[in-house]
Amino acid sequence: MRVFDSIADYAAIAGQEVGVSDWVEISQDRVNMFAEATGDHQWIHIDPERTQKELGMGTIVHGYLTLSVLPWLMGQVSTVKGVSRGINYGSNSVRFTNMVPVGSRVRCRVALKEANDKAGGTQLINTVTMEIEGVERPALVAETISILYP
Repeated sequence: MRVFDSIADYAAIAGQEVGVSDWVEISQDRVNMFAEATGDHQWIHIDPERTQKELGMGTIVHGYLTLSVLPWLMGQVSTVKGVSRGINYGSNSVRFTNMVPVGSRVRCRVALKEANDKAGGTQLINTVTMEIEGVERPALVAETISILYP
């Protein structure tokens, strides 16, 4: 994990890669819990037997599940000292660029695109790429926005 002594130190690396998270497995249990939490019970996510029979493959992770784990994975990449709070402000773009087979390991690569003063804090725009272990094309590419407050 990369540790920054201040928000200003983090902002100073705009245009550079911040770091990469650990690999984590997305299990069928996690997918099933996400389906319960969101009400998205589409069979391609939760019915391994049917997906094997009809599509010749295993189940795939919900795209929005991959998006929802970004804050957790990004939290493994860096931390900033002296922050009283941080908020997720939104996304400029999110693209689901590849299916993630259940049981795959994923990680996120974070690059700080820009940092700007906003609402008494610092708005950070990060380019985040979720990689799938052993696969060239990423699962998703997003431009996320957060605000850190001193």
